[in-house]
Amino acid sequence: MPTLASAATLDTTVAAAPAGYTATDDNRIQLEKIGAVSVKAAPAEVTPQIVEAPTTAIVLVHGAFVDGSEWNKVVPLLQAQGFKVVAVQNPLTSLAADVAATKRAIAEQTGRVVLVGHSWGGMAITQAGASDKVSALVYVAAFAPSEGQAANDLGKEFEPPAGMKRLRSDDTGYLSLPPEAMADDFAPDVPKAETNLMAVSQVPIDSKGFDEKVSVAAWRTKPSYFIVAANDRMMASDLQLSMAKKIGAKTTILKTSHAPMLSQPQQVADVILEAARR
Repeated sequence: MPTLASAATLDTTVAAAPAGYTATDDNRIQLEKIGAVSVKAAPAEVTPQIVEAPTTAIVLVHGAFVDGSEWNKVVPLLQAQGFKVVAVQNPLTSLAADVAATKRAIAEQTGRVVLVGHSWGGMAITQAGASDKVSALVYVAAFAPSEGQAANDLGKEFEPPAGMKRLRSDDTGYLSLPPEAMADDFAPDVPKAETNLMAVSQVPIDSKGFDEKVSVAAWRTKPSYFIVAANDRMMASDLQLSMAKKIGAKTTILKTSHAPMLSQPQQVADVILEAARR
């Protein structure tokens, strides 16, 4: 919705005023500078002017083993600041499919876009973020690959996190987390009632996607932000730090699990808002 602002606030730089001017004179001098009124015919009160609401849209891209509802605590915080918010629903059938879903969400926006990816979602925003509409990238405990890299290429130098050792696969190669791993490893700082729902509604991911490589790395040309989850049991915190350094991201470290948007939504929202307001 448009917001109202007084015309007198549009320019706070005032030229030298005549000797003996009053506060009313000062206001009239400023208004004369922006052409709102003349000095001789200034009204007692200034008619408000329309200032457009933010035109930036924030597109949120979820990771593996979850769906777009993982952003539910962050969405209202962003909307409260006047931003349009879209949560992509990744099919998790392949990297190509998730990139396509993200690109569709970007294409639907009329203004610039801040692209936010959690975990596996970092792969999608790295590829899809090359769009001219994208003004910034935000990685939330997420993969940040270089050109020609797949998720399985990242983190080989680090010990596999506890949660990744508990993945289970079905006969078709789709991976999921057992309920106890969702509670103990994915989001141990989130109430058990929430992790129970997450386990029940999780979206399995096709394991073949972890070998798909990105062909571009949008972070090379876009301002980037990175939230490192210091207590992560799904992605090594040291890997996150190394990726944040590699991409030159402004980095925030939160003492959370792999799901900071659930345990510290305000802090996550603050980083996203900083990117949206730049």
